Parts: sequence; structure tokens; C-alpha cells
Amino acid sequence: MKKVLIIEDDPQIAKIQRDYLAINNIEADIAPTGEDGIRMTLSAHYDLIILDLMLPKIDGFGVCAKLRETLDIPIIMVTAKGEDIDTIKGLNMGADDYITKPFSPNVLVAHVKANIAQYERLKQEAPQTAEIVAGDIRIQQDSRRIVVRGVEIEVKNKEYELLLFLVQNKNIIFSKDTLYERIWGYDALGDNATVAVHINRLREKIEVEPSSPKIIQTVRGAGYKFMP
Repeated sequence: MKKVLIIEDDPQIAKIQRDYLAINNIEADIAPTGEDGIRMTLSAHYDLIILDLMLPKIDGFGVCAKLRETLDIPIIMVTAKGEDIDTIKGLNMGADDYITKPFSPNVLVAHVKANIAQYERLKQEAPQTAEIVAGDIRIQQDSRRIVVRGVEIEVKNKEYELLLFLVQNKNIIFSKDTLYERIWGYDALGDNATVAVHINRLREKIEVEPSSPKIIQTVRGAGYKFMP
């Protein structure tokens, strides 16, 4: 049985989330504060974190940054509807995915299952080639290291998966929806902001001029393509 940590200060919402996860054979613990959430991740193994943004004392941004110092498991951030700036900031802090309130518990379960399945698949998948070279970028699949112009860069899980997919399919245009389905593991439930933010984060790390990208190019009205 998979195990999830819900970091949520509203006990009623947390209980509903826990109950729906339990129905789907996913065990869940509840942390009512960010401090509790950080502490609990150090004392137990979790397959995924559901992290509410609005928490007392330490908010979701601070918790996410702290968790990312030691954890690489998926983090789903829960934000308020229409708070696009918070969503983008959360993804930039290291969250893998997000959902907005109010949401159906079934949607939450779908996000949880897809993120865990995708994470496990990529962890277990044996690399076909030890190293992939594309222009100035070298991807060492056995160690998941990325070197750009001779300098190793730090990337989050979804950034790595997204870049690897684009490199393996260079010169092919992919829509945001297609990339979301391929990297996050499901369609229809996603939001284009997730893909756009991860693309922008990659550009900041691999492009000479991120504001004028040459490697990951935007094809207006169609999507993105990798040009080595």
C-alpha cells in the first residue's frame, strides 16, 4: 500500500482527502502544520506529499523548499482557485504538480495515483544509453546528471524527465497537452501552466539567453521543440 502525507491545517478537508485515498488503497497521514509536515517526513517513508499553500507559521512555499533539500518524491501543491502567481511560485519552489480549490476528491486521487506511478516508472526504468549528447548538453542517465557547456546543473525530477524526453525527440513539436500527458502521466486533469513553468525553469538553466531561447523553442500555436 502506498503512503501519502497530507499537510493541511483544515481538519475537515484533511479527513476527506484521507478517506478518499483510503478507499483507493492509499494510506495517508495528516500533518496540521508545516512544522509537523517537515518533522514527519524525517521519521517515516512517504511516496508523495499533498501540500496546502496556506498554512500557519511556515506556508507551503517554505515547506516545499525545506522538503526539497532532502526529498525527491512528488509534491502536489494545493492552491486557491485563480491564484496563478502562487501556482507558478509553487512550481518554481519544486512542486511537481498542483490542484486548485475547490476540487473533487476523485481528481485529487487521480493526481496522486498518476504522480506516484510516473515517479516509480522512471525510477525503475533502465536507461538504454548511459549518456546522451545533444549539442552542448550531456545527459548521464545512470546518475541522472545533466552537464551544460561543461557545467553540471541541478534539476528537479520533472525538469529532468521533461528535458530527457525533448532531447530523445529532438526537432519534433509537442503541444503542452501532449507533454503533460507524457511527463505527468495523465491528460485532461492538467493545466498548461505546469508545462510552461517547467519549460521556463529549464530555459533558465540551459539557455545562453533564456529570454531568447534557441534550444527549447516555442512554436507559436503548436507547442515546443528541442533544437540541439
